[in-house]
Amino acid sequence: MYVVVTGAAGFIGSNLIRALNARGQYEVLAVDDLEQGDKFVNLVDCDIADYLDKDAFLNELRDGVLDGAIAAVMHQGACSDTTATDGRYMMQNNYRYSCELLDYCIEEEIPYIYASSAAVYGAGSEFREDRACESPLNVYGYSKFLFDQYVRRNRAECAAQVVGLRYFNVYGEREQHKARMASVAFHFFNQYQGAGKVRLFEGSGGYGNGEQRRDFVSVEDAVKVNLFFLDHSGKSGIFNVGTGSAQSFNAVAVAAVNTCRRLRGESALSLAEMQRQGVIEYVPMPAELRGKYQSYTQADIGALRGCAYDAPFLTVEEGVARYVEGLFRRTGT
Repeated sequence: MYVVVTGAAGFIGSNLIRALNARGQYEVLAVDDLEQGDKFVNLVDCDIADYLDKDAFLNELRDGVLDGAIAAVMHQGACSDTTATDGRYMMQNNYRYSCELLDYCIEEEIPYIYASSAAVYGAGSEFREDRACESPLNVYGYSKFLFDQYVRRNRAECAAQVVGLRYFNVYGEREQHKARMASVAFHFFNQYQGAGKVRLFEGSGGYGNGEQRRDFVSVEDAVKVNLFFLDHSGKSGIFNVGTGSAQSFNAVAVAAVNTCRRLRGESALSLAEMQRQGVIEYVPMPAELRGKYQSYTQADIGALRGCAYDAPFLTVEEGVARYVEGLFRRTGT
C-alpha cells in the first residue's frame, strides 16, 4: 500500500520522502504540481513508486481508482507564499483541496497528517493551539486557519488518525526552489557568499534592528515529528512544530556567517563586530509586509510533548551551522 506524500517535490515533502526511504519505505505515491519544473531536482535522489499531478490524484480518488491502496496520506502540498494576494487561488488550493482530501480519508478511514502553519496566529503573543490565539494576518494564514477549523468540526467523524502540524519557521535542505520565500538562513548564506554581507530588516513591532524573534525549526526536526505521528496512529490533534524557543534574526545571521568563515579558515565575529564592519546591514521593512509581519513567534509545544514526543530540537546555532555546511560543500566556495 502507498504512503501518499503531496507537495512531494517541495521543501518538506521531498525531505519526508527521503526520510521514508531511509526507513525502507519505497511504496511512496508522490503527488505535486510540477508547473515549476525545476522542483524535480528535489526528487532525483528519492525512490518513489509512482507520481501523479495533484489534480489527477484528486480525480483518481473521486473515481475510486485508489480505494484500498493507500496506507496513509501526508499532505504537505500548498501555496506557501505569505505575500500572495490571489485569494481565490489560495482558498481553492490550500483550503478546498485539503477539505476534499480529508473527506476521502474520513470515508476510507485512512490516517491523514497535514501541514498547517504558525501563520494562523498572526500578530498575537500566545502561540497555543486554541481558537482564542488565532488571528491570521494574510490570506495564506487564513487558508490554513480555515482548514484547521474544518478539521475541528469534522474530526469526531473520523475513526482514523487526523493530525495537523503547525510549522513555525522551517529552514533546511531542498528549499532552493522557494526563491524569495526560502528561509532567511538560505538567503543569508547566499548573500554572504555573494557580497560579503547580509541584509536584515530594521526594527519592527517594538524590536530593534534584526531583533525580531521567531521560532526557527530545522526541516530535520519537522520531518521527525511527521514520522512520529505516522508511527503512532492512535494520536490525533493539531500540534505546533517548533523548538519552543524564539531566537533573533541576528542570531541566524551570526550562525550563517560564522559557519562560512569557519569553513574558509577565518575567525568568528561577534554580532557587534559584524555590525561595525558592515557584514550585517539593516534595510527598511517592505511596504507589502507592513501590518502583515510577525515580529515574534514562539511555539507552545506543550501539546506535542503531551503526546510523548520527547526528541530534542536543534537550536539555531546547531541547525543553521549544519545546513550551511551542506550548502557550502555543494557550491565549493
